[in-house]
Amino acid sequence: MSVMLAGCGVLNATGSSEDASPTKGNDITVGLLLPETANTRYDKFDYPIIKERVATLTKNQGKVQYANADADANKQASQLQQMIDEQVDVILLDAVDAHAIAGGVKKAKDAGIPVIAYDRLAEGPIDAYISFDNELVGEVQGRSLLDALGSEIDSSDKIVMMNGSPTDPNAKQFKQGALSELNGKVTIAQSFDTKDWKPENAEANMAQAIQQIGKDNIAAVYSANDGMAGGIVKALEAAGVTKLPPITGQDAELDAVQRIIAGEQYMSVYKSYPQEAEAAAEMAVAKVQGKDIQFDALARDRVDSPTDKDIPAQLVSVVALTRENIKDTVVADGIYKVSEICTADYKDACAAIGLKQ
Repeated sequence: MSVMLAGCGVLNATGSSEDASPTKGNDITVGLLLPETANTRYDKFDYPIIKERVATLTKNQGKVQYANADADANKQASQLQQMIDEQVDVILLDAVDAHAIAGGVKKAKDAGIPVIAYDRLAEGPIDAYISFDNELVGEVQGRSLLDALGSEIDSSDKIVMMNGSPTDPNAKQFKQGALSELNGKVTIAQSFDTKDWKPENAEANMAQAIQQIGKDNIAAVYSANDGMAGGIVKALEAAGVTKLPPITGQDAELDAVQRIIAGEQYMSVYKSYPQEAEAAAEMAVAKVQGKDIQFDALARDRVDSPTDKDIPAQLVSVVALTRENIKDTVVADGIYKVSEICTADYKDACAAIGLKQ
């Protein structure tokens, strides 16, 4: 992302760091509020990438103050208030509960601290938003599920939908995107909104669906992310299912990549976290340093939240991850090494698809 923008002349659109606003130079603090640890991406990718990029953009004078809410909206509200009290210069916020955090966002705004919604569109007077194209994520998942069912697909085929947390606005967009592909082509026999995205909640929901529909009557399972896909697999195996139906996912977690290689999960959605995280850091630094041209170039899209309209945004595209393109995506981008993926249990499956060290 940074290389592409630099090539277009965007990164230096308003000059170097020395040309920054006299009130906000390189000695800045970026507050980073991430929502949970159940999804491994936040600690493994988002935080370290943002920290490194902020350091680079500020010649190692800027810093990132990081807090993770462990899926607790009240805890995140306290963390946000602490950052306001400590007068950080800008906040990147990935909300646990996009609606509940709106009051805290307004407090930050009143204190003169810009808030950029990161990955999830928080309510309240945010200054910008950066995430992936969430409806496209759902569309990719839905299309992939239909592809997995093949030409023999019938509108009576029963699908279970395991959607994400009802407090996460992204989950609603994923669902909308998926339904735009699935409606009319299959039967949604059961649909769940999964509290806190937790795999154990998805497992319990799936066990309920199996009991109501019958283990042999489920043609496929739409899972909004990889963590829940793992819980779904456990429920199916506990019910005695030996040939798993196609299951979707999202986030390209290592366990999911291995499940895809082994044939236990059909696909995931690969989202370039480095691209999103680097762009978020660039957006935050540009905003606080008053580099308006650079900031505008990074936020050319527009989105609406329930409370605000026409929010400057950057929506990053996504890729369907299947057995066929693991080498060209997560391996090529340095997300995982082949040695991390192809452990002893997956050595033969890796060899079968030509994935070798």
